[in-house]
Amino acid sequence: MLKKRIIPCLDIKDGTTVKGINFEELRNAGDPIELAKKYENEGADELVFLDITATIEERKTFADLVKKIARELSIPFTVGGGISTVEDVRKLLEAGADKISINSSAVKNPQLIDDLAKEFGSQCIVAAVDTKQINGSDWVHIKGGREMTNLKTVDWVKRVESLGAGEILLTSMDGDGTKNGFDLTITKLVSENINIPVIASGGAGKISDFEKVFTETKATGTLAASIFHFGEIGIQDLKNELKSKKIDIR
Repeated sequence: MLKKRIIPCLDIKDGTTVKGINFEELRNAGDPIELAKKYENEGADELVFLDITATIEERKTFADLVKKIARELSIPFTVGGGISTVEDVRKLLEAGADKISINSSAVKNPQLIDDLAKEFGSQCIVAAVDTKQINGSDWVHIKGGREMTNLKTVDWVKRVESLGAGEILLTSMDGDGTKNGFDLTITKLVSENINIPVIASGGAGKISDFEKVFTETKATGTLAASIFHFGEIGIQDLKNELKSKKIDIR
């Protein structure tokens, strides 16, 4: 049984950490390098850094910023945004990233997952899946949530697993930034249909939300942003509380 992980997410736009609601209404949350150092010191298990407009603006994730952040960290560090080739991944891993996250590029070219897994190993390939419920079904979205695809979420996660992804970062667009709790329904569905780790993202608002997603689904990690960025929940307080509930946390 994998120990559960607490993972702060740094959504980056123009070199600054931002946070929105339902993927919109972005506000400034601080300097990513300072936040990265702070979260490691507070006991975060990993960090995720997403250049959220790289795909929209058709540019590459800033490798120099990745390098600066990686210099400050000893915990695993995932990077995503605008990644579409084997060479993109090579540059980011060389800059210090431990894992890379791909979303839009994988939907457009599923073979990319297979190519990356064969080149670098499944352990560093994270398939990011942005999901939204429409007319009773869960659908994959790309381009920072702006574009709906014809892929049903569960079908897609099964496929990316078969192609060699080592982990799923599952973000509920309906829950994103709302602080109403993780989407337990889609998280449960996804985590029970695949055999690779699932990180639940979107909706964290209070400590009990983390307890529920860890006890009611098979998710092995939780991603959260605003509650950490704005000091609403301390990472160590969260971990202590989860341990007191007999949840096997790292």
